[in-house]
Parts: sequence; C-alpha cells; structure tokens
Amino acid sequence: MISAGDFRNGVTFEFEGNVYQIVEFQHVKPGKGAAFVRTKLKNVINGGVVEKTFRPTDKMPKAHIERKDMEYLYNDGELFYFMDQETYEQMPLNAEQLGDALKFVKENMLVKILSYKGSVFGVEPPNFVELQVAETEPGVKGDTATGAQKPAILETGAQINVPLFIDQGDMIRVDTRTGEYMERA
Repeated sequence: MISAGDFRNGVTFEFEGNVYQIVEFQHVKPGKGAAFVRTKLKNVINGGVVEKTFRPTDKMPKAHIERKDMEYLYNDGELFYFMDQETYEQMPLNAEQLGDALKFVKENMLVKILSYKGSVFGVEPPNFVELQVAETEPGVKGDTATGAQKPAILETGAQINVPLFIDQGDMIRVDTRTGEYMERA
C-alpha cells in the first residue's frame, strides 16, 4: 500500500479498478482546512490522463509494473520489433501500445518494455540519448548571447529546440523525459 502523502513522479498504483502512473503531483497546504495532494495521473493501459485530488492519508495498493530490457530492432510499417536480450526472442508491438515513446529511439538501442500482469502497455527509452541533427537552419554568427533557440529535426524524426550554434550533422544529447537539448555529444 502507498499513501497519497508518499506520492512521487513515476509511482504506479491501482485506483478505481484501473492502474495509474503519477505524471505530476503537488502537496497543497491551504491556510484554512486540511492539506491535500493534487495529482495528474496517466492510465497505463489506455493512456488517458486525469486529474485527481487525494487526502494525504488515502491509501492505494501499489501496482507492480514489470520492466524488461529489450533491444529495438526495426519497424515494418505498422509493427515495431524488439528482441529479448536473454532469450533472443523477438516481440512485435504496434504503434498504439508504444505511443510517442519511440521518437528518441533509434535501431539497436536498449529500451525497457513496460507490462502489467503480462500486458505490454509502453516503452521507456533511456533517460539520455545521443542523436544526430538531421535538419536545422544555420545559426546567425554573433547571436548567441541571448540563449535563443531554433527548431531542429533529429535523425529519428523528433523535433526539438536547440541553441543557435548547433548545425546540421552535429551529435547532441537529449533528455528523453523532457524532450530538451542537453549538450553536444
């Protein structure tokens, strides 16, 4: 059991017959009245996001999410293939099961396949990945003091904002949790 006072981002629990993962949480202590916990929850099975408020003493059973390391191999249009690192078995998953998790994943990259009671519901890429900038406009010389950014398309097709000094063909490090540029690789 987990109490609402112990909520953290990424924690999964069962509530009202569904399994939820905490996307955001905020402990609120108003001037009058009792404290409460405001949350944004993602249903791990269907992907829906809801906002709920809990008392800090509310308790819910913790949901055990199985995370298995697998290697992303390739996709053939509709199916994405992953290989188990221990048994070398291949597992095909469709785009609905993956959501937008693969926008920072390239072939032969290790990811974690997430499942609940044997049912796969998502893919968790590494926290940081190194990707090549496939397309971006050239930066203007001398315009770097403002911290300005420009859009760039990465080799996986994902679009993020990068500093003006990044050029096409540069390798950069991206935080997959936020989708933000971190540094040159």
